[in-house]
Amino acid sequence: MKLSGWGRYPVVDSQAQSFGSLAELRHCLAAAGDLIVHAMGRSYGDSALHDRVLYSRRFNKILDFEPQTGTVTCEAGVTLADLLEAFLPRGWFLPVIPGTKFISVGGAIASDVHGKNHHREGCFSECVKALDLLLPHGQMMRVSRKENRHLFQATCGGMGLTGIITTAALRLRPIRSAYIRETRQRCANLQEVFELFEANPETTYSVAWIDCLTSGERLGRSILMLGEHAESGPMRLPPPRSLSIPLELPAFVLNKHSVALFNHLYYRGKPDLVAGRLTPLEDFFFPLDRIGHWNRMYGRRGFTQYQLVLPRESSLVGITEILQRTSASGLGSFLGVLKLLGAANDNLLSFPMQGYTLAIDFKIEEKLFPLLEELDRVVLDHGGRLYLTKDVRMSRKTFCKSYPRWEEFTALRERLGLKEKFNSRQSRRLGV
Repeated sequence: MKLSGWGRYPVVDSQAQSFGSLAELRHCLAAAGDLIVHAMGRSYGDSALHDRVLYSRRFNKILDFEPQTGTVTCEAGVTLADLLEAFLPRGWFLPVIPGTKFISVGGAIASDVHGKNHHREGCFSECVKALDLLLPHGQMMRVSRKENRHLFQATCGGMGLTGIITTAALRLRPIRSAYIRETRQRCANLQEVFELFEANPETTYSVAWIDCLTSGERLGRSILMLGEHAESGPMRLPPPRSLSIPLELPAFVLNKHSVALFNHLYYRGKPDLVAGRLTPLEDFFFPLDRIGHWNRMYGRRGFTQYQLVLPRESSLVGITEILQRTSASGLGSFLGVLKLLGAANDNLLSFPMQGYTLAIDFKIEEKLFPLLEELDRVVLDHGGRLYLTKDVRMSRKTFCKSYPRWEEFTALRERLGLKEKFNSRQSRRLGV
């Protein structure tokens, strides 16, 4: 079958098997050669692609909930959307949630995803109390910060390369409303949005939309969004306002002129400041989830999201250079996102470090790849790295320079016999 990630690039031929029970999973694992788990297909590149994949979507039962502690135990194929549907009306929410709810719990752990509150709450692994991991020869291992800690640190952020996550126990947090108290502020340039991020370190949620095509004094003009959970209000959300992209858009639709026009209208269409408005939680956290198949906007060849993080002390200078090069190329998309990140955790391949992360969508075209190689050099020069969950073309050299614990990760894979069983196109490319 033909298979791709969310970026719809590359498209590969893959043999796929599906499992809905532990017995089926053990049978699939024993019968196949090396493989990777593929859940909702929301990682952008090739980290969940291989010649053989195991679909985990049917392995999706919520097993237990302890209201005294807010601990939910579920199978790895459960999605964040499933958890929100079940627990948001009861006043519970995930402490860390990324920009889409349509990912599996197993995928969230394997990517160690982060959200708009990383500077306060860290990565998704912070709310993982324990997980069960199936190893190559059918052994089941209980993994947590206290039990088999080395495997916990390798699995959270390990891109599915340390075994198959079967179940996880997650910590939920209580909330009093399904609404966010949101403040939006228009910023004239990158310097101004950085100053506002730095002036609001105690705000729970912060994120900025960035215009990636402006230059000069308007370089990095932005809209900063700050949010706090509302102290009271309905626990049920209004019916979603949704639309869908019915087919692939022609490649010429997204060009520097159409994107520049969209960015201008989006930026100018917002007032300078909107303070404390009530926003449905899903609108604040998952604006693109309302658009079905939005990845079709980039045309038949697909797209990639280039997400980098730079240390705090070099973020302004480095991201300025990234935006200058992107603007000069004319290849930037209407989707540019800037976030403040907190301290790095102890997981071997987790992406965040204390600093700023910038994510830019690019339509796949031949002249894109030389630009991304230029941007890689800027990222390395400033001590940063790229997000494995979004990556589709990073070189082994770039990976090894930017993930200092890669050798420790590789040694663990070899020691436990994981390298012969769990692989992806990405792991082959990066040599791990």
